[in-house]
Amino acid sequence: MTATPDAWKITSVADAAETRAALDRLVTAAEVPPLDRARFLTSLTALLRRCLERHDDWELLPRIRQATEEEAGRIDITARPVGSMAAHPADEPALSCPLPRPAEPTLGAGAPLTAALLHADEHTAAVLNLLDEQERLLHLHREELHQTNQGVLALHADLEAASRVQRELLDAERAARAEAERARRLLTFLTDASAAITASLNPAAILRSLADLLVPDYAEHLDVWLFDDEQDPTDDDRPQPVAHHAAAAVTAARTGRPQHAAAHPGTLPGVDDLPPSALAPDRPLLAIPLTARRLLGVLTLTAAPGRRFDPDTSVMLVELARRVSIALDNARRYEQYRDTAEALQRAQLTQLPTLPGLLLAARYLPATQGLNIGGDWYDAFLQPDGSLLAVIGDVTGHGLHAAVVMGQLRTALRAYAVETDSPAEILTRLHRMLGHLQPELYATAMIARFRPGDPEVVWASAGHPPAVVRGTDGSVRVLETRPGVMLGIPMPFVYTDHRVDLPGGSSLVLYTDGLVERRALGIDAGIARLGQALGALSGPELQQDPQAAADALLKPLLHDSERDDDICLLLCHTVPPAGQ
Repeated sequence: MTATPDAWKITSVADAAETRAALDRLVTAAEVPPLDRARFLTSLTALLRRCLERHDDWELLPRIRQATEEEAGRIDITARPVGSMAAHPADEPALSCPLPRPAEPTLGAGAPLTAALLHADEHTAAVLNLLDEQERLLHLHREELHQTNQGVLALHADLEAASRVQRELLDAERAARAEAERARRLLTFLTDASAAITASLNPAAILRSLADLLVPDYAEHLDVWLFDDEQDPTDDDRPQPVAHHAAAAVTAARTGRPQHAAAHPGTLPGVDDLPPSALAPDRPLLAIPLTARRLLGVLTLTAAPGRRFDPDTSVMLVELARRVSIALDNARRYEQYRDTAEALQRAQLTQLPTLPGLLLAARYLPATQGLNIGGDWYDAFLQPDGSLLAVIGDVTGHGLHAAVVMGQLRTALRAYAVETDSPAEILTRLHRMLGHLQPELYATAMIARFRPGDPEVVWASAGHPPAVVRGTDGSVRVLETRPGVMLGIPMPFVYTDHRVDLPGGSSLVLYTDGLVERRALGIDAGIARLGQALGALSGPELQQDPQAAADALLKPLLHDSERDDDICLLLCHTVPPAGQ
């Protein structure tokens, strides 16, 4: 074996033996503890054996790190084939050994190999001595263990008791977590249910939504009994909508507090319709009064057989009933508000006058969704000179305020018409009046003036959708002359009169945007459909029954019963002179 300053070359068994002997001397000189020394040399022998079995020339690279204040000393051995860079002294070592004292690896010094071989048994003897000492210590520990076993047995009962307490605590924790999760689910359901219920202002839709939410997850059967607005639920001689109701429901109505009871066949409407298996006499019943400013009615919930309304669920249902009460009360107040606005608006719509040579038909349809009532109107009235003014308009905004402003505009328009018969002059004055009266409210309007025996109609528009005209030959056209600005826009404006010939047998249709405007299609498509409907009518139909003709114009434009806005239509048909 040849030596280099930093490596041992392993080419034979003798090289391996000398390397092992050199490292044996190093760890012995460094006073490595016997057990660590034996482990290191055993691992080294195995490493050298693997090197020899591969039939290649190998070299071992030692790296010694001397002890410092922060780190203990050690020797790291790395093996690699000769001439290979697969391993480097800085790489992960093949094996390591601590060095309590400084030492350096040397070759060629010390005892011959035979002596080194005999010297190897000294390590084994040292390990055996350690094992003997460990056996003596083990015997002593066994004696101590025997002495402590009695104490362990004595503590066993205490440990078992502690284990039972721990299990009880864990069960309590699981129960608490389950209760918290249940409370979270109930709260989430209450939040979602409240959003679903308050999304509508239709009492029937609110009650349908309530039934969909509660049946069958929280109740098998549900009933809602509502009192009339004029009905006093505390009066004993009131009408009896709950005559066959459970006693709990009656008590809830009289006391204003929720009541629990059992539902029996024949005591609750709807119970007799349930399957026979559901008619157990112990089916729980929960009756909750619906109160918002006053008692509105009673909600009754019947649970499925074998189920019950636990306290948490009952609290959630009572809170949901309170929110349902508020939603129903808001819906009723909305309906009252809506009915008032509609009644006010209808009260201000005109009874159509008669004029020789002119047939009139009008339609007003209130919006069915939201509070979009009160802004549209039509009017037709005679002038002192015998002419007739046909008017149609639309006030921005909705509800009572819009209906009141509409009435003011209608009254002002009639007053201005006494002073002038020019539609443009009337609109100009209305524009100034509305800007002064309601600076943040606007309106559109269109006025057409008819004179007996005069085929020429004078009209003016203030931002209103264009009128549609049907000629005597059935052709249809739109009065597309650019309209003026909306009434009330904060800018001075003077409107202009326009003229159109309407000989006998012609028709002029005035309307509001609710008839022709759809969000998905726009207003132009709606005007085109109105023109098609007007062109489909014949002259005799228009002259013999203008009311039916007005309905025929509405039908193709109203695809469903739900409307987002009011609709006004005023049909003006000129009658041909006798003999034509």
